[in-house]
Amino acid sequence: MPIHVCPLSKVSEILERHKPSRVVSLLDPGSPFPDLGETYLDKHLRLEFHDIHLPFLTHVAPGPVHVDRLLSFISGWNPEESLLIHCRAGIGRSTATAFIAACFHNPRVDEREIALAMRRAAAFVRPNEILVRLADDSLSRKGRMLAAIRDTGRNLPPLQIAEGEAFEIPSVFPPRS
Repeated sequence: MPIHVCPLSKVSEILERHKPSRVVSLLDPGSPFPDLGETYLDKHLRLEFHDIHLPFLTHVAPGPVHVDRLLSFISGWNPEESLLIHCRAGIGRSTATAFIAACFHNPRVDEREIALAMRRAAAFVRPNEILVRLADDSLSRKGRMLAAIRDTGRNLPPLQIAEGEAFEIPSVFPPRS
């Protein structure tokens, strides 16, 4: 089943169309999270941090506690079921999280292959590098996750969009021999 990624504005549409088994919401501190109802009572992870790539005094950067909560949540997710991940714009935090979830459930697949699949699905993705680096460390990937994101996104022009479109990537990749 796929990992669905979208901006906040598309959450209701994706929920209705695909009925994912779990949802990850990544929003700025103090932002209201979507009410997903009783169906997702214990299946909705809410994380609060800003989509920043360098620390700022007035912003909350992704931290180890966020990654720990994320990895714990996705460890309980069956990748044979669909997952919805969203942030405000569907460009940075959510794409990093989708990449992390795919890497987590595909430990024998090259990280670059997963990053390329995401880039093919949506050319606008700009995964949050702090989040990817922290997950890379937690998963003992020795910098391969961060390198894959950087290698597949080098020399991209600045974005001229306010939010991305909904897209999906596989949750399971066949291991290469």
